[in-house]
Amino acid sequence: MSGRLRTGLTFGWSSVLAPFALRFLAILALILCALSPAAAQQRRDREPNSVYAERRSKLASNIDGPIILLGYTGREEESETYIFAQDENFYYLTGHNEEEAALILLPPDGNKARDDDWTGPRQILFLPPKDPRREKWNGQRMSPSDPGIEQRTGFALVKPMPELRATVEKLAKIYPTFYTVLPYQKEMGGYPHEKETEDWLKQAAPSAAIKDIRSSIADLRLIKSPTELALLRQAIDLSLDAQFEAMKMMRPGLWEYQVAAKMVEVHAMGGSEAEAYAPIVGAGPNSTALHYDKLSRKMEEGDIVVMDVGAQYSGYAADITRTIPANGKFTPRQREIYEIVLGAQNAAIQALKPGMDMCHKGDKSVYKIAYDYINTHGKDQHGKPLGQYFIHGLGHSIGLNVHDPGDLCRPFMPGTVLTIEPGIYIPEENLGVRIEDDLLITEAGYELLSQRLPRSVDEIEKIMADAAQRRSAEPKQ
Repeated sequence: MSGRLRTGLTFGWSSVLAPFALRFLAILALILCALSPAAAQQRRDREPNSVYAERRSKLASNIDGPIILLGYTGREEESETYIFAQDENFYYLTGHNEEEAALILLPPDGNKARDDDWTGPRQILFLPPKDPRREKWNGQRMSPSDPGIEQRTGFALVKPMPELRATVEKLAKIYPTFYTVLPYQKEMGGYPHEKETEDWLKQAAPSAAIKDIRSSIADLRLIKSPTELALLRQAIDLSLDAQFEAMKMMRPGLWEYQVAAKMVEVHAMGGSEAEAYAPIVGAGPNSTALHYDKLSRKMEEGDIVVMDVGAQYSGYAADITRTIPANGKFTPRQREIYEIVLGAQNAAIQALKPGMDMCHKGDKSVYKIAYDYINTHGKDQHGKPLGQYFIHGLGHSIGLNVHDPGDLCRPFMPGTVLTIEPGIYIPEENLGVRIEDDLLITEAGYELLSQRLPRSVDEIEKIMADAAQRRSAEPKQ
């Protein structure tokens, strides 16, 4: 999925226009979303407390002042279908997925003489006090007064949220510099939560200099731990299962939303707590829109269909795309373009290894390898090279976000998980093709994590033909 960030867990298909589809979406919303506002997302698995503690220690090892991070409050989104999910950086450092929490990390002992003025723990988690009345609506939440809360969270000290302000004010008398994740503009806009955190910190510690810790956290997130890789593999496997089911059910006469619904069902039944992003199923002319999410077209004979749909498992996002013919058989032109995209993807994948990058130039660029392949292996209807129709980047990191932080010009390092997703989009031919897979950079090169899902024309057509044959053999209702 090129270029778009996951922006929240409000389900993204409400633009489906067919009246009978709206009833389906309402039912689906009941399945995916809790009835109470800001219900907490129930993640199936979680990394061990020791992993989060190690990350916090690494982050704090080279700083000269406190790191202050505030989690989401649960009030960032008003939609009835909203399911609370924690700020990614906060979750990465704590594993805590409930509303209204905060984190303080202090430099290691002995870094500064002023450390003598602070005798408490170097890592503190703040949680809301117990609120039985609220829990009658939203379910039980962790609180500082819970027995064994330190063991459950992995923090030596867990304090009530009302004590956060006084703690920061005390630290402001000791340390002249504070760190937090400062706001900045992204593709989908700014981040009010980060701005609110910055404003609050300026009020609580008005004399302190405030520096950005974002890039340091991003550097940690780039290299996946063994437990992160296990969760990513779960998300990817569920996404592959959904793609198989979509290939088997695909045929003219279906609506785009029906295919997307089947894929979401496969994800959910396999343990996915949410979609990694709004499902993209675009048929015919919609195949040429990169992030088409209306899901409102009935598939017609001769349509090509782009299916960019990924599961989220325990917070970790997969990102898989396949392009298939609605009737199970590629036309000669569709096959030609598909084979060019596949050739470009294979060329880029074969070049993957530590030290390569995704810059748009340079002799280490796998993007350039893919672009050059596309630009020299086919023509449009006017005889011009196809490079002009490859209009997005080649890939991106994945992790807690479908677009995990990472500089595309930074050389690949072992432990990075990324997508390779070349595409050609020709609106005048109603023909868009994208093939996207998830890969792990290893010491020796790469591992294709989504290898189980076929990419060749012959394999895709065989899966669809076999499924069509089974459908025709079924008794008529």
